Amino acid sequence: WLPKAHVEAPIAGSMVLAAVLLKLGGYGIIRMAPTNISTTLIYPTIAMATWGVIMTGLTCLRKTDLKALIAYSSVGHMGLVASATLIQTPWSTSGAVILMIAHGLTSSMLFCLANMLYERTNTRMLIAMRGMHKAMPLMTSYWLIASLTNLALPPTINLIGEIQIMTTLFNWSPLTIMMTAMGATITAIYSLQMFMTTQQGHLTKDSKETYPAQTRELLIMLLHALPILLLTLNLELIY
Repeated sequence: WLPKAHVEAPIAGSMVLAAVLLKLGGYGIIRMAPTNISTTLIYPTIAMATWGVIMTGLTCLRKTDLKALIAYSSVGHMGLVASATLIQTPWSTSGAVILMIAHGLTSSMLFCLANMLYERTNTRMLIAMRGMHKAMPLMTSYWLIASLTNLALPPTINLIGEIQIMTTLFNWSPLTIMMTAMGATITAIYSLQMFMTTQQGHLTKDSKETYPAQTRELLIMLLHALPILLLTLNLELIY
């Protein structure tokens, strides 16, 4: 239901759902997992969560709807969080909290960027949004920041959370390294594909009259990018 809710919701609903409500769910798992989840349920749940990271990534590779692509990417990252919280170790919980905060900022930023393109092109199809670098060159820098943080580029806070979760999962079961590594690779592929498709190429006929980014939109992007930068430079701000 989550990708459908993201796609059908207005931009404010998508941003709040990605940045706040999903994190409340993750917090609920962290609080309830030590008492209410039996050991026999942890193994299949972690297996489904890690397998879901791969499946959502493969789904993103073939998505033509930009908002749906970002929604499935959000689901994939939360699969890592769910698997980490169920292991119930301090290292895994710390990684889950870091990734939730990083994902909340990155996913909300991507949804806002997608809505800015939708307001100018009246479509969510990736093929109709190409060449936006020529129409909005300043916004391309924010697209680059959001795409690189989404694929966990070093030394961003996203990478720190994913490395902690992958390390914990590997210590719990070495077989999980195959699924987590494959999921990280697929995430990098579709994130770069999303950036190149929307920003490079020639403008379509309908996009040549696209107006540049407004001050309000640039301020919203700055309020997303600045916390990511500050947390990357000083991770202790979370604690």
